Amino acid sequence: MASQQQSNHSDVLIIGAGISGIGTACHLQRGCPDRSVTIVERRDNLGGTWDLFRYPGIRSDSDMHSFSYKFRPWDRSQVLADGDSIREYLTDTAREHGLLDRIRYGLKITRAEWCSDAQRWTVSALRERTGETQTFTCRFLSNCTGYYNYDEGYRPQFPGEAHFAGDIVHPQHWPQDMDYSGKRVVIIGSGATAVTLVPNMADKARHVTMLQRSPSYILSVPAKDKLTGLLQTLLPAETAHQIARKRYIAFQRSLYLASRYWPKTMRKLLLGRARRALGSDFDMRHFTPEYMPWDERLCAVPGGDMFKVLREGKASVVTDHIERFTETGIQLESGKVLDADIIVTATGLKLQMLGGMELVVDGQPVDVGEQLTYKGVMLEGVPNMSWFFGYTNASWTLKADLAGEYLVRLFSYMDEHDLSVVTARAGADQRTGNDILESLQSGYIERDRGALPRQGRSGAWKEKMHYGRDRAALLDEPVADPALAFEPPQPARAGQPWSAAA
Repeated sequence: MASQQQSNHSDVLIIGAGISGIGTACHLQRGCPDRSVTIVERRDNLGGTWDLFRYPGIRSDSDMHSFSYKFRPWDRSQVLADGDSIREYLTDTAREHGLLDRIRYGLKITRAEWCSDAQRWTVSALRERTGETQTFTCRFLSNCTGYYNYDEGYRPQFPGEAHFAGDIVHPQHWPQDMDYSGKRVVIIGSGATAVTLVPNMADKARHVTMLQRSPSYILSVPAKDKLTGLLQTLLPAETAHQIARKRYIAFQRSLYLASRYWPKTMRKLLLGRARRALGSDFDMRHFTPEYMPWDERLCAVPGGDMFKVLREGKASVVTDHIERFTETGIQLESGKVLDADIIVTATGLKLQMLGGMELVVDGQPVDVGEQLTYKGVMLEGVPNMSWFFGYTNASWTLKADLAGEYLVRLFSYMDEHDLSVVTARAGADQRTGNDILESLQSGYIERDRGALPRQGRSGAWKEKMHYGRDRAALLDEPVADPALAFEPPQPARAGQPWSAAA
């Protein structure tokens, strides 16, 4: 009988069964079917973000034609899909690629250590329910854990909280049995989560108030994609999907670039659209940010649902600062009091790299916040490991797809040249001290910038946040690169297949 360590050995170990992990595994299954792949997931279900967040109305904030995988078209009419639909899509994708029996659930990765002599990773996992530990080994490690702390969101403490007689809840830990029917709800925040919660709670709640310190740009997008629906009746489904995908990618990029090149014009355009959606009597002070478009992410709302509940009086927006909580609500610095039965702290996320695990290379701890990223898919000085950060100005999955396709190219190149190890090496002249999201000023980024990998000066070391350029760099440029150091197998392993246990 094989030992536990042998049975837990694979060519590629993927950490995380969310949209990035499932997508990476699918690319490897399609392009490198001889590679053995294991996926380790901390939660009891696949889905990642889409399994964790269960608050009312949880949905994508990117269109589904670019948020879905390139190799598996989104075939529904929703532009921004709800969490249940996204989980179903991910499950169906994993099933079609034979991945469901490759996922090990309920295991938190605590440490990953690379040994150059053995040319392998040893990965420690904790089964949190029982305290049991397991060890996995692999030739290549792919970290697909996203960028935020799954245990807790950003939750500032407000004076007087202990006196509040109602419920206080953070969207990241939404109680499934919470009944807000007929209740007065105050939602603290103005980001994507807040603008999703407001319209989705308004029909049941007595009244919903969004309390914000400062406004965000809110952009209404169609709830359903009628054009793609029409094209699907005239063209093959795959052709219609590719047209829709290209159209949405072009729209995202154009919106971002226009905001960067002509910020005052775009500001006027976005505010004008909001004013028309709200009506001439609405106080636009609540929707007029102090910053320019795309200094922070735009908030998309399907079919203008946020604007609709405001017009109908089911919800309201207050721009003010909190002085303290009271027994019955919130006292504001202006002197106004907001009565509440439930307070929702939609105050944001906490950044966390690599799911919080300890990363060690040949006995030396690696601080991700000090490392440069190579083409946005690997960390300098860390052998045989992929890690990527998706787009903040476009759909996350676009980068996940590129990263998966690049890994297939990388593995094929290494097989062809009998290579076993690849490490990205940056010159000292590349260091800038800037992080990979240097142009974004969102609160959750500003709070934890030190956790982010660094930005290089040029070439493969500079994060582009540009799908077209990344596509060329990852799929068209030769894999061989002076910035990559390749190594052949150790003499004792020469000629052995990747899947042979070290």
